[in-house]
Amino acid sequence: MQQPKTHHSKIYKSNSVVTIGTFDGVHIGHQKIIKRLTNSGKEKKLKSVVLTFFPHPRMVLQKHSDIKLLNTINERESILKDLGLDEMIVKPFTKDFANLSAHEFVKTILVEELQAKHVIIGYDHQFGKNRSADINDLKGFGKEFGFTVEEISAQDVEDVAVSSTKIRTALNQGDITVANAYLGYNYFINGIVVKGKGLGKKIGFPTANIEVIEDYKLIPKDGVYAIKSNLNDEPLLGMMNIGNNPTVGGSNKTIEVNFFDFDEDIYGKSLKIEFISRLRDEQKFESVELLQDQLKKDKLETINSLRNHG
Repeated sequence: MQQPKTHHSKIYKSNSVVTIGTFDGVHIGHQKIIKRLTNSGKEKKLKSVVLTFFPHPRMVLQKHSDIKLLNTINERESILKDLGLDEMIVKPFTKDFANLSAHEFVKTILVEELQAKHVIIGYDHQFGKNRSADINDLKGFGKEFGFTVEEISAQDVEDVAVSSTKIRTALNQGDITVANAYLGYNYFINGIVVKGKGLGKKIGFPTANIEVIEDYKLIPKDGVYAIKSNLNDEPLLGMMNIGNNPTVGGSNKTIEVNFFDFDEDIYGKSLKIEFISRLRDEQKFESVELLQDQLKKDKLETINSLRNHG
C-alpha cells in the first residue's frame, strides 16, 4: 500500500485551528466543515489544519475490512488545499497509535505537534485508547493545555456520515449522478497509462489502459461511462469501459478509455479521469461486429451526455 507523506513537529511551528477526521471524499458535508475551519483560521489568525489518518482505522483494527476509499491520500490533500486549507497532517494509523491514551494524544499531537489553539470537533467524536474520551473530556483538556473547543452539530455530523455511505453505495451501483451530487464535484480516478493487448485499435476504438496503483481506491461498478480528462491543459473527452471484455475473451478486470479525436502515444502518462455519466452495463456480444455497432452508439450517447454536462 502506498505510504503518504507525513508531517512532523520540527517543521510545524504555527499556532493552529484543527479538526480531526478521515474526510474521505471531501464531499459537500465535509466542505461545510472545512469552510468553517478556514474561516475560523482567518478570524483568529491561526493556520487551518486537518488531522487525518492513514491507513483508514478500519483497515488496521478490523482484520477482514475490505473498505474502499473515495480518495487516495494525495487526492484528499489536493481537494482540501483547493478549498483553502493550509495544511493536512497525516498520522500513520497503527495499533500502537490506537493505544495512545486520550491525554497523551492531546498532549503530544494536538498541543506539542500541532500547536492547537482551537479545535472544531463533532458532538459525538470519540478518541484515545478504546475511544474512551469524548467532547467533554476534550473541553477539559482544553482548559489544561490552553485551547478552546467548538462543537459540530448533530445535523452536520449526520450529513457527513449519510453522504459518505450514499456516495460509496451509489458508486458500487454505478449511479454516478447521485455520487457526483453528494461530492459536489465529478468522481475521479488517477492512474497511469499502461500497455494493453491492443484489441481496441483493431476494431477502430483504440483504448488507453489505466492502472490505478492504490488498491484501496474505490472503482465504480463495471460498465461503460462518459468521461473527461486533461493532457497538457487540453481537454480529452471519451468513454471508459470497466470490466473483463467478455466479447473478446477477456478474463482480467481492466479500465480502458477511448479518447475521441486523439491519436498520441501516452504510455506512462499519469491521467486524472472524471466520471460524467454511466451509459450501460458491460455486455458480451455474439460477434465483434455487434460490439463495434454498440460502441458507435455509445460514442454518440457519450457526446450527448458530455454536451449536456457542459
